[in-house]
Amino acid sequence: MSKRVTILGSTGSVGTSTVDLILSNPEAYDVQALTAQTNVDRLADQAIQLKAKRAVIGDESHYDALKNRLAGTGIECAAGRAAVIEAASMPTDWTMAAIVGMAGLEPILAAIAQGQCVAIANKEPLVAAGPLVMAAARASGATLLPVDSEHNAVFQVFENENRAGIDRIILTASGGPFRTWTMDQMRAATPAQAVAHPNWTMGAKISVDSASMMNKALEIIEAHYLFAMPPEQIDVLVHPQSVIHSMVEYADGSVLAQLGAPDMRTPIAYTLGWPNRIKTSGQRLDLKTLSRLDFEQIDPVRFPSIPMAYDCLRAGPAHCIAFNAANEVAVAAFLAGRIGFYGIMDAVRYAVERVEKVDMSNLSDVLDFDAAVRDDTTAYMNSHHALKSA
Repeated sequence: MSKRVTILGSTGSVGTSTVDLILSNPEAYDVQALTAQTNVDRLADQAIQLKAKRAVIGDESHYDALKNRLAGTGIECAAGRAAVIEAASMPTDWTMAAIVGMAGLEPILAAIAQGQCVAIANKEPLVAAGPLVMAAARASGATLLPVDSEHNAVFQVFENENRAGIDRIILTASGGPFRTWTMDQMRAATPAQAVAHPNWTMGAKISVDSASMMNKALEIIEAHYLFAMPPEQIDVLVHPQSVIHSMVEYADGSVLAQLGAPDMRTPIAYTLGWPNRIKTSGQRLDLKTLSRLDFEQIDPVRFPSIPMAYDCLRAGPAHCIAFNAANEVAVAAFLAGRIGFYGIMDAVRYAVERVEKVDMSNLSDVLDFDAAVRDDTTAYMNSHHALKSA
């Protein structure tokens, strides 16, 4: 029987790679729903190619355009945030959760409630609501499959049955476009320079996060929840070649690593085929061409996001929410030219330092606090013009 699948965020970089994989063997999949926020044309094209049952556009102002594009196809159309969450609730065997940022939290929880496989490509919901997401998975029996190349690599070599024998997880980082830049150079960096990743093709937000190493900082928090590892057993190393995607070190001295070409289709395919493996059209790693594999320590002065991530983890969930929420609004401000590159971390630091003890017992608590942090951080950036050159 064909596998029933839904792709949340199908028009982004991860979503389009997922669509490509499914199109390479369309008979094996029955596409239930595709969602996007604003990209009507790509969403409509994908829905037609995949013969999806439903296509949902998050921005309601684009509903008529989507309906017109899909007229006569038999594909059901819907629009709005509630419709996205409803699409995530449709019965499936596998859901790709690739909606960028905290906007993906409620759809992920809706997908998890189905009790099947959910491939998580956006780290922000786990960072900001890790306890809620993991509790929901335990309650429904859903299997969470990490799509991030680093967590996917750990997942592949993490021996759950031998958890007591694991000393540490080692996440690798490419170092991004500013790996060798000085602080003065980074302070003057433009959005175009920040999104020019040397190894990976990604969306603007995650590319900026890679440049600031915030991407890796968020992955530290995500790894803590996904693998139930304490902060002191999660390390990060810069690995410029992006060949070893992460490692697990065991008590006997063995270090198990997952290697692959820097192509997101590989980890996506692993989750799509799990527990089996499927063939893909993605890049293949040619070991004969590898002359060296380099590793470096991260400079915590140039990249303060890394030590801040450990501090937030130890401080508790509210600090993790503030860490993520402030970064999202600060990155958007940087991309719009309203603040400088280091203004991102100044805004994040401001938000984290203002956190007081807050109850985070349910989804409403998380969403309310997240919204408050975003408003406060935005006000801070608007009132501190010096951030423009920070």
